Amino acid sequence: MDFPKPYRVPFDGKFSVANAKTKPAQATDKDNLKKQLKQLVKELAELQEMLYAQDQYALLLIFQAMDAAGKDGTISAVLSGVNPAGIQVVSFKQPSAEELDHDFLWRTTKNLPERGRIGVFNRSYYEEVLVVRVHPEYLSGQQLPPAIDKKTIWQDRYESIRHHETHLAKNGVVLLKFWLNVSKDEQKKRFLARLDAPEKNWKFSAGDVAERQHWDQYMEAYEAALKETSSKQAPWYAIPADDKDYMRVQVAQIIVDTLKSLKLAYPTITDKERSQFAEARRLLESE
Repeated sequence: MDFPKPYRVPFDGKFSVANAKTKPAQATDKDNLKKQLKQLVKELAELQEMLYAQDQYALLLIFQAMDAAGKDGTISAVLSGVNPAGIQVVSFKQPSAEELDHDFLWRTTKNLPERGRIGVFNRSYYEEVLVVRVHPEYLSGQQLPPAIDKKTIWQDRYESIRHHETHLAKNGVVLLKFWLNVSKDEQKKRFLARLDAPEKNWKFSAGDVAERQHWDQYMEAYEAALKETSSKQAPWYAIPADDKDYMRVQVAQIIVDTLKSLKLAYPTITDKERSQFAEARRLLESE
């Protein structure tokens, strides 16, 4: 499959966070972006119906980002027109005791979408090479056996992820991974906006500011993860996130282009079924 190229992280391991854009190259027209998104949402709804009817592929969308980058809003806006029966959204937070008693891919694997459906992971197994890499002290609570080498654990996990995603792709799961790349300055503005607006206070957590102090370490972790795991089978897209309207259009366009590349179609009707339909019509019209 030839995945769309805008903002696609290269497959050669040469990705650099420093060169990744957080803003569009040119000024944007908010009204025009909203019109574009509306059209893309309509196209996505139609493509999802064919995906469901054809029942050969599943689409998995993975969203990773720093706090306040706009994951929830983007998921809601881009998928607002999709039939709820054809989509499943799972948000992954701090692992439970049960999840920690399994390998780090278990909790996401059991939530994979079946063929014909779109699955959305709001955060994912990538937390294990992002948050846990920034806070290696979390490893002590994962009941890891002594044979696991803490010196090579990140490379080992990248390898596990690559094998996992290759396996999924070979079995009909189309993966698209989005890093919503918000700047540190824009994150600060959004945090302050949450504090200023009472109706947004619930979105704010003092822990968000504490994590902000590890910004540079997070950028290093993102760079390593994207370099190690962007592949033709499971590409990463580093989407500028400072302009939410622009970001949503880019995400929607990539999803639509990818689904179009699958050459989706409604199932063809056999001669036997066509005959049955004719008989059903005759019976209905004779009532």
